[in-house]
Amino acid sequence: MIVVTGATGAIGRALVARLRGHDVLAVVRRPADDLGCPYTLADFDEPESIGRLLSPGDRLFLNSSLWPGVVDAQRAVIDLAARAGVARVVAVSVRHAAPGARLGMGMHGLIDAHLRASGLPWSILQPSGFMQNLPRDFGDGVMYGSYGSAPVNYIDTRDIADAAAALLTGRAGAAGATGAADVAGAAAPGRDHLLTGPASLSHERIAEEVGAFLGHPLRYVDLPVPEMAAHLERQGLPGPQAEDLARLMAEMGDGSWAEVTSEVRDLTGHPPRPLSAFLADHASAFRR
Repeated sequence: MIVVTGATGAIGRALVARLRGHDVLAVVRRPADDLGCPYTLADFDEPESIGRLLSPGDRLFLNSSLWPGVVDAQRAVIDLAARAGVARVVAVSVRHAAPGARLGMGMHGLIDAHLRASGLPWSILQPSGFMQNLPRDFGDGVMYGSYGSAPVNYIDTRDIADAAAALLTGRAGAAGATGAADVAGAAAPGRDHLLTGPASLSHERIAEEVGAFLGHPLRYVDLPVPEMAAHLERQGLPGPQAEDLARLMAEMGDGSWAEVTSEVRDLTGHPPRPLSAFLADHASAFRR
């Protein structure tokens, strides 16, 4: 059985749709009859509620939103998966995750380290920024940030789901885009997968492309870190988190989030979706 945590999130919903025809159990915090697959109620706040669902030979998709207790919760689920004899864990992390890094990168870094040391067969997905966040970021027609003019990579979460499905089902590279040896290497457990979209763009360029698609101008406004932190505080983010997020944006603007990889194609057999394809499928989200 494939056990999917975080099943009602953007990645989880796309993943359970890809897994139709497989023995899937979605893990949700509240009823989700629209998922189109069997589900059960469980919660990372009670790791044992997830551990009880796991049996020898199962495959586990490990994903959740971030909150102060996420590190302890996910590490507890990893321990329970090892105790249950789970055959493979595919976990969602983030690009440049490392213990001690800022915000979610640091949280994921601690979880990733625990998974690597667990003795379980593992695959860690390290995506770049999500295209699905862009409608919110441009919610009033203006996106504020401290990224500067450097290109930053965004990926469609559907491509993350496709990569996870390939690893969970053993059908990596099924479309035949790579050779058998390359596919086996790409899908082998014990690997980090840096997942990217097909192109990295500056935020000014993203604003231009989204605005051109929607038929009205959008703007990206770059702010110095202190001004961005103050802006985030006005949006309701606590002061220390606001400053950390603003500084993280500036760090992302040093070019370190621009690298493009072939991981999506290697795992799925298809190239990652470009921004234009995302816009065509999500225009209504921007208009809302």
